[in-house]
This record gives sequence, C-alpha cells and structure tokens, in this order.
Amino acid sequence: MTGVLLLGLVSCSSSGSDSASVTGWGGSSPSATPSASSSPTGATTPVAPAPSVSIEAESRETYLHPDGDYFGVATYNGPTAEGTDAVTQASGQRPRILQYYQGWKQPFKAADAELTYEQGALPLLTWEPRGRTLDKYQPEYALKQIAAGAHDAYIIGFARAVKATGRPLALRFAHEMNGTWYPWSEGNNGNSSGDYVKAYRHIHDLFQAVGATDVIWVWSPNVIRGAKAGLEPLYPGDQYVDWIGIDGYGFGESTATEVLQPTLNLLRKFSDKPVLLSETGSSPGSQQPGWTADLFRWINKTPNVIGFVWFQFSKDQGGQYDYRFDINPATKAAFRNGLNSLHLRAWPVATVLTQ
Repeated sequence: MTGVLLLGLVSCSSSGSDSASVTGWGGSSPSATPSASSSPTGATTPVAPAPSVSIEAESRETYLHPDGDYFGVATYNGPTAEGTDAVTQASGQRPRILQYYQGWKQPFKAADAELTYEQGALPLLTWEPRGRTLDKYQPEYALKQIAAGAHDAYIIGFARAVKATGRPLALRFAHEMNGTWYPWSEGNNGNSSGDYVKAYRHIHDLFQAVGATDVIWVWSPNVIRGAKAGLEPLYPGDQYVDWIGIDGYGFGESTATEVLQPTLNLLRKFSDKPVLLSETGSSPGSQQPGWTADLFRWINKTPNVIGFVWFQFSKDQGGQYDYRFDINPATKAAFRNGLNSLHLRAWPVATVLTQ
C-alpha cells in the first residue's frame, strides 16, 4: 500500500445507453452518474471539487496475488460513489473490487475504471459480446465471428484504450458461458463446441499483441447447478486465465457450501488458479441469513479463494430476486459479521492524490 486515499472528490462516470435487463444469473447495467465520496467508515463526508486527480495504482502482480481477501460488490448503475457509499454504510467496510458491465456497442470507458480507482477499488469489468440486448440470437456476435476476426478492429481499439490507462484492469469476458441463457453460450446463436475457447484465446492474443498486458483475465462459469455444458471443454487454459470466477447464487438452499463446493471440486480437476466468487448472493427467505453466514465460512476454510463479489441488485433493478444483503436485518448482521471474520485486503487498493 502506497498511501491513504484522499477524499473530497467529485467524480462521474461516462454516460451511455448500453443497458440491458439483468437476468437472474448476472446482468448488465448502464454506466454511472455523478455522486459524492464518503469516509472509510461509511459516514457521509462533505465533498469539494478537485481540479485534477492523480491515481497511483499498484502493480498487476500485487492485485493478482493479494495479501488478503477481496470484498467486492456490483451495484446498479455502477460504479458510482453513491452506490459504493451505501454498501459501505450497510456493511461497515469499503469494497476493494467494484464490478460493472458493458456490451460491445461502445468503446472502453476509461472514466468508469478511473472512478473505481478513485473509490479505492480495483475495477472488474464484465465484457459481454452482444448488442444492446441479451437476446440469445445475435449472429453478428457469434463466437465464430469473433474468432475469425470480424470484430478485430473493435477489440484492438478496446485493448489500446485499456493499455492507455496505465493501470491494471480485471476483465471478465463472456461469463456464465456454460449456461444456456446468453448469446455466447455454445448451442445458442449458431455457436458450436469449441467456439468459446477459440474466441476467448483470440481476444487474449490481440490484447497481448498491442501490449495491453496489465489485464487480469477472469474466466467465470456459472455453478454447475442449472448449467448444461461441462467446464473443462470451455476452459481456455492456464496460460490464458489469471483468476477463475465462480457465479453462484442461493435459490433456497440452506448453505452456500452446497451451491459452490461441487463446482469447485470439478474445477480443481484441471486448474489450481485462484478463485474469486465473481457473482454471488441469496434469494430472500428464512434461509438467507444462514446462507450468507455460511458463505463467509466457506471462503475462510477453502484454500486459494481470494474473495467475493456480492450482486447488490434488487428485483426492480434487474435481479431475478432481491439480492441486497441489507434488506433483512438478520442477513445484514450475518454479512457484517462475515466480513469481520475475513482477513480483508487493506483498503484502499490505490492511492488518489489531489493536485
């Protein structure tokens, strides 16, 4: 850690219309809107505009192999300081990762990554090869088209823009590919067996070719419950993946362990890469507090799991259920206690200096 985050910033994300309804498994959200910062304790702090901002990110290796657990969150319209502050106040901790979503109709939004760093967190961008909807049939974005180079100009431009920031970015391409609900799933959109790996590797190689080497590549399947495809045939290989993400939600189960452990057991048969729970949450109900408490127990006892990202979306915001941990007092208490049980990576993960 190179210093302390200096607050008192007013920041905003780039605006855009690349929104889509969020499915129960994950989803997409529009870009952010201006809002204020807060103190590390979650108390609202008066803010004043800064004429300019200098951000000192840590090295890719430091982010890649953290000295503690990541607490991450995905919020509606994120990343916004307002959404992050609300999570901080409810949880008692500031997130170390902010996840947000983008389709392929817009270029890389450097302002979103910068806003994430200004909030002391690592940006985790879920990059979805689609147009402005999540319709399963979008032949323009078929995996064969991507692998064959039809989108190379867009991908190369995106990669160069990522490189130009000079800061690491965690990039999650085409998540939950083992399911049946997205246009990049094999079996949908004219995609065939083997197409996913070819598309993933092609994109990775283009980033390498232009020197965008500060990317942390996150390969992120859904838990095997409810998914039809196997995992190993969809895995690009250890040389193409830095973190394995797992998307796993509670849909009435009493424990997180029963949701997550079977998938981890299968993953460990072909890779020992660090695991980040890249989307998680529990549907409401009497089981939710216990499920949430067990999630933190599972993280604590499971080797090489480096943290989690909570999907802090309501049903009105596009979640299949209302996944917000703070709508139930017992769940909120379990969440706060669980965070306190982890050895969290120090916050902030970047230093912001006003000039």
